[in-house]
Amino acid sequence: MTSTTLTPLTVWRQTLRPGVMALGLALGMTTLSPTALALDSDANQPINIAADSLSLDDKAGTATYTGRVEMRQGSMKLDAARVDISRADSGEISLVKATGQRAYMEQKPDTDERLVKGWANTIRYHALERRVELVGDARLEKGDDTFEGGYVEYFLDKRQVNASNGTDASSSEGSRVHMTLTPRGANASKGQ
Repeated sequence: MTSTTLTPLTVWRQTLRPGVMALGLALGMTTLSPTALALDSDANQPINIAADSLSLDDKAGTATYTGRVEMRQGSMKLDAARVDISRADSGEISLVKATGQRAYMEQKPDTDERLVKGWANTIRYHALERRVELVGDARLEKGDDTFEGGYVEYFLDKRQVNASNGTDASSSEGSRVHMTLTPRGANASKGQ
C-alpha cells in the first residue's frame, strides 16, 4: 500500500485530467460537463488545493485533506475542515466528501448568472451521478431562491432540488423544510 502523509501542507497542487474534477460539489463544480452548470473556462483551469495536511493512498484511490481545506478551480470553490476524495476503478473521481462546521461551496454557473452557494455540515458530491448532497444544517442558494433543511439534494444536469427535514431523502427529524422562491420578474426590477 502506497501511503504518504505531509504536514504542514501549505499549498498542494493536484493536476487532474479534464473530465475528472471532483468539485461538482459546488453545484456544477465539475468538469464532467462544464456546460451543465459551470463556466466553460473552469474546466480548463488547474485545480489548486491548500490544506494543513494530506494523506494520499494511490493504491486505494483515496486522498484526505485536513485543516482549513481550500479547493479552487476557476470560479469553483470548496472550503471545509476535511475533504476526502475517492476514485472509481476507472480512475474517475467517484465521491468527494467535505465535512466541518458548515462546509461551504460555490460556483458561478455562467458569466451572466449569480453564484450558486451551498452550506452544510457534510457535503457529498457523487461525480458519476452528477449529484450533490448537503447534509446537516443544509442551505442551498440559487440566486434569490433558497432551500433549507436537514438534507438538500441537487441534481446538476436536471437542476432539480429535493429537500427533507432529516439527514437523507427519506428520514425525518421533526423540523421542517424551508424554501424561498423569488418570482423571476422580481430580479428584473433590481437590475439583475
